[in-house]
Amino acid sequence: MRSDSGLGRILVIVPTYNEADNITVVAGRLRASVPEAHLLIADDNSPDGTGKIADELAESDEHIHVMHRPGKQGLGAAYLAGFRWGIDQGYDVLVEMDADGSHRPEELPRLLTALERADLVLGSRWVAGGRVVNWPKSRELLSRGGSAYSRFMLRLPVRDVTGGYRAFRTETLTGLGLDEVQSQGYCFQVDLARRAVDGGFRVIEVPITFVEREHGVSKMSRAIVLEALWRVTAWGVTSRLRTRRAK
Repeated sequence: MRSDSGLGRILVIVPTYNEADNITVVAGRLRASVPEAHLLIADDNSPDGTGKIADELAESDEHIHVMHRPGKQGLGAAYLAGFRWGIDQGYDVLVEMDADGSHRPEELPRLLTALERADLVLGSRWVAGGRVVNWPKSRELLSRGGSAYSRFMLRLPVRDVTGGYRAFRTETLTGLGLDEVQSQGYCFQVDLARRAVDGGFRVIEVPITFVEREHGVSKMSRAIVLEALWRVTAWGVTSRLRTRRAK
C-alpha cells in the first residue's frame, strides 16, 4: 500500500522487552494515527509475555508483524535487525518508535510530512515547541547534557542528538554503513545521527512532546550512559585528529 504522503510504504519498528502493559495500546494508537503504516514489533524474548501479545495483534491485523529475537541484546541490535527486515521487504520509509508510549504515535504524521523534504527526520525535544512531560530534573539534565556534549564533540548541527523518534528514507539507511554500527542505547542514536550528517544527508528536526512512561521500567542504565560517553569522546578525538592531519 502506498502512503497518502507519497513517501511509499512505511514501516514503524518498535523494539520490545517486557512491554506487555504498553504494546497493545501503542499499536492501536499507531494504527489509528497512520493507518497505511505497517508495524514491526521486534521482541527480545520478553519474560512478561510481550511476544505472545504481539503475535495475537499480528493475527488480527495484517499491518502488524512480529520478529522474535533469542534474548535481550540491546536497543541498537533490535533496530538494526528491524531495519534489515524492512529493507528486505521493500519498505520505503523506516521509523524508530519506543514501545512505552513516550513517543506519541499521533505525532508521526508530522515527522512523515517533514520527510518529504529530508532524508532523515528527528523528533526533537530540544527545539522550539519540543518538551518533555513527567521527567525528573535529573533525567532532563542527563539528556540535555548528552546531546550538548555530542554536538560539541562531533560538531553536529542537531539539537536532540540522543532522541529515538526518527523517520528515515530507506536509501538513507542503506548509505549509513549499518554493518559497521556496534553501538547501543543513547549511543546508537548518536552514531546514526553523525553518520547521516557526515554522509551529507538532509537532516531535519521537528518538535515533539516526549511523555514519560506510565507502565513498566525504563531501560536506561549506567552502562548505556558510560558507553555513550566513551564512544562519543573517541569519535570526536579521532575526527579532530583527521582534520589536523588534512591541513
